Amino acid sequence: MRYIPNSAPERESMLREMGLESVADLFKGIPEHLQLKRPLNLPPALSETETLSYFRNLAEDNTTHITGVRMSSFLGAGAYDHFIPTIIDTLISRSEFYTSYTPYQPEISQGTLQAIFEYQTMICELTGMDVSNASLYDGSTATAEAVLMAERVTGRTKVAIANNLHPEYHQVVDTYIRNAGITKVDLPYDEKTGAMTPESLAGLGEDIAAVIVQSPNFFGGVEELQKLADATHKIGALFVVVVAEAISLGLLQAPGKAGADIVCGEAQSFGIPISFGGSYCGFFACREKYQRQIPGRLVGLAQDEKGRGGYVLTLATREQHIRREKATSNICTNQGLYALMATIYLSTMGRRGMREVAEQNLQKTHFTASRISRLKGFSLKFTGQFFNEFVVTCPKPAEGILTALRQKKIIGGLDLSRFFPGMKNELLICVTETTTREEIDALIDELGQM
Repeated sequence: MRYIPNSAPERESMLREMGLESVADLFKGIPEHLQLKRPLNLPPALSETETLSYFRNLAEDNTTHITGVRMSSFLGAGAYDHFIPTIIDTLISRSEFYTSYTPYQPEISQGTLQAIFEYQTMICELTGMDVSNASLYDGSTATAEAVLMAERVTGRTKVAIANNLHPEYHQVVDTYIRNAGITKVDLPYDEKTGAMTPESLAGLGEDIAAVIVQSPNFFGGVEELQKLADATHKIGALFVVVVAEAISLGLLQAPGKAGADIVCGEAQSFGIPISFGGSYCGFFACREKYQRQIPGRLVGLAQDEKGRGGYVLTLATREQHIRREKATSNICTNQGLYALMATIYLSTMGRRGMREVAEQNLQKTHFTASRISRLKGFSLKFTGQFFNEFVVTCPKPAEGILTALRQKKIIGGLDLSRFFPGMKNELLICVTETTTREEIDALIDELGQM
């Protein structure tokens, strides 16, 4: 808990330097009707001891293994519970990693730069792309940056986005493009399969900068990327593939090998805790010919005049580094620690480990889906192929089912009516390698009594 002293004489001195008479003068630019004219409705102040005690008591209400109250969870939708090797916490807790910032001085940041370089290499291998940047905030902002990059590359100002993209990713994109002169076209998914089809793109003209598709999509469905890529390239647009569940890259074909021009998404599944929703680590990769338009920064391996290898910031197209009008992004936060966590996870698991984890996700999910679909009144909403998430149509509103399941210490999934008002009876259920047979059996038993 930080304490920054600020005496009355010091405040007066700062105001004089700014040519102001009072603190109120700092807020003159805010319209009168937006200013709060009453005291905040806050409880009385607490001492430091009381404040710490308050938050400890509040934390005890959390249902986690830390507090001893464990709830089995079938909730995914962009944040996934995967096994995290103990080695990750041990290594990232080293002071040289834990306290590192943006490696502006390569001569004293070789370890940090090498870790980022290896992260970029692994992302390229997983996505089938040529170039990766040094990480972004999360999957949603990575998607928005892909939209902005497509506009820069093509010079076109319209993007087409699949309606089965994560709804919150949609919202972030909307925020990014609201005043950027970019318009959006929504692409419908097939109501039977829950996936996109080339026919969905049939009406698009040659003014489209990019087609944005998520695979596995928000419903867990696996998209036929090659067909969608071919349809996209026919109109001269870039094909952008979003991956919210990165573990799927251990089993499914790399998007780059299926025609993607940009692959972006969320790396939280690579050894990063759920942490009640963030913060996370976005990844971003593209074809080499577009590398100078990539957001953020890239670490490269160079040689000095004596032929010795060294890691440097090869491209840094942020407004901190170059003229603002030439910058590709204003992303400034260093996500190096999260990128390091992903790098250690991928190094520890290796190719075989990644494939095994992905296979466990696939097998457990299909086992669970098969059992639920045999329950009276329950059925699978879509017929398409899926990875570790699927949509179940329930005999009554999903909200009531989830409430009943919580009483049994089960988080039964996501009520899809939160994002799709017409899906009041639909549940999005996720199963990962950490889900036990006992947890699956308990869910089936409870649903069978609904």
